[in-house]
Amino acid sequence: MRFAAAVEYDGSYFHGWQEQGELATVQLEIERAFSTVANETIKVICAGRTDAGVHATQQIIHFDTVAERALHSWLFGVNSNLPTTVSVRWIMPVNDEFHARFSAQSRRYHYYIYNHRIRSALLRRYTSWQCRVLNVELMQIAAQCLVGEHDFSSFRASQCQANSPIRKIDFINLTRQGDLICLDIQANAFLQHMVRNIAGVLMAIGTGQEPLTWIEEVLHAKARAEGGVTAQPNGLYLVEVAYPIEFNLPIEINPPAIIC
Repeated sequence: MRFAAAVEYDGSYFHGWQEQGELATVQLEIERAFSTVANETIKVICAGRTDAGVHATQQIIHFDTVAERALHSWLFGVNSNLPTTVSVRWIMPVNDEFHARFSAQSRRYHYYIYNHRIRSALLRRYTSWQCRVLNVELMQIAAQCLVGEHDFSSFRASQCQANSPIRKIDFINLTRQGDLICLDIQANAFLQHMVRNIAGVLMAIGTGQEPLTWIEEVLHAKARAEGGVTAQPNGLYLVEVAYPIEFNLPIEINPPAIIC
């Protein structure tokens, strides 16, 4: 039987999602916990791998098993075997056509920036920090040139292994609440470091270090060297993965509780 599940995790304690031997990774902890409950080796597939320091409120996974357990036994059994930095939010059976990665229609991320001249001791693991005043309205205007289908070579990591740099961004919105700025972005898929590189370019424009037109120059250059600094990973959260309605997965868009 195949199951889908949603996983929440604090990425600041891990070397990213993907298993890397005995290094602390989210995948390693998830597979250990599910294998313990199933009493067999469980391997999971995720919707999108996240880097070290990146968080998730709705990472979607799937796995196959012959073990028969009640849904509440899976949920509470797995969570009791996970560290407190990882939690399974829900679990449900799905048909064999469901694939956490290939069935996904879009991914949505939030990037949080703490915009204050003094760094925060409490939010240091959960937000990026920018001490210079950011013009959010200018950043919002600049971001709109990225909406649609483009070659995002300038916004991908140099070691990115994706076959194509073409991605389609559905929307980018920036909002401010007090000292906290949220970059809300959705696309069909993302390249490695793509959101963080977009955030870095927008912050350079928001502080006045670069002109409004710079983001278009970076996009059209199709060269990572033209894209400036990659923003910190700790402000980034995977908050939603959308699937075709026929899979009937729960629809939850959860901003991180610490931010609310």
